[in-house]
Amino acid sequence: MTETKPTRTARRGRIFPSIQWTEEQKAQRSAEREAFYQRCKPIFDKVKSELIETHYNWYMTVEPDSGEYFVDKNLEVVWQQCREKHPGKIHHTFRINESGACGTI
Repeated sequence: MTETKPTRTARRGRIFPSIQWTEEQKAQRSAEREAFYQRCKPIFDKVKSELIETHYNWYMTVEPDSGEYFVDKNLEVVWQQCREKHPGKIHHTFRINESGACGTI
């Protein structure tokens, strides 16, 4: 008696259809992100000099509508603090260093 192996078919494509953005939609999204960044950057710049000495390479999440920011060495913790205080709001994360970037290319 021979056992038959179940044949599996390979999945092709994605489960969800991919989003096809027009150039105008891409430009609009980019402009919205830049405008949001420009609202968060002054808050970061205001406290960067004092935090860079004591919290170098920690993370800082800014919620621009309230002007509040949260600082922690763990990225997940700083996100959670911001979400608990401001649920449903969008925030921006900086790294407390000279450039404010969270990574390098």
